[in-house]
Amino acid sequence: MALQLVVGDKNYSSWSLRAALVVELAGAACDEVRVRLYQPDSRARLLSHSPAGKVPVLLTEHGPVWDSLAIAEYLAEHFPEAGLWPRDVAARALARSVCAEMHSGFVALRSHLPMDLARDQALAEIPADAKADIERVCAIWADCRERFADQGDYLFGQASIADAFYAPVAARLRSYRVALPETAAAYVETIYRWPAFQRWYQAALQEIKG
Repeated sequence: MALQLVVGDKNYSSWSLRAALVVELAGAACDEVRVRLYQPDSRARLLSHSPAGKVPVLLTEHGPVWDSLAIAEYLAEHFPEAGLWPRDVAARALARSVCAEMHSGFVALRSHLPMDLARDQALAEIPADAKADIERVCAIWADCRERFADQGDYLFGQASIADAFYAPVAARLRSYRVALPETAAAYVETIYRWPAFQRWYQAALQEIKG
């Protein structure tokens, strides 16, 4: 069967964005199934695709694969030629580490600066715990860029799963007009120039317009 990726609202669903970017990186033939969130029938529709009842979920010949990190690993395994993880062992270990940290952490950043691609307005004040998360993100980006800047503009030179996982964070920092160090600001620009991200971003803006 052809792959199908079930996603939520493009303007708000950061985890859906991550999975969609990885699908594009893999070069996989994949149909998109969109489920509007926060609707009376949203839960039932999501449960018809995934036992977790959440987006994203990748529908495959092996059954549903849910959770963005599981989807990324599935695609990396089935499309090895795409190089979704860095090929160097040390770089790959670092990429997996920063993705896992993104996947399980940064709760304050998520809570206080939820993804809203159509937004272009700063918060009156960013809470201290969210500021700490932002500082940690910037430190991760600075470390990766220092190590791999000679290989390209993305975190590990070429676009990878790591960029898919941090793209929604870059979008939050742009949407909320967060002042950033030079390296972090440059990386946000890299994400916004990424064709795969731009396709999702433009679709999100159209979605908001109705």
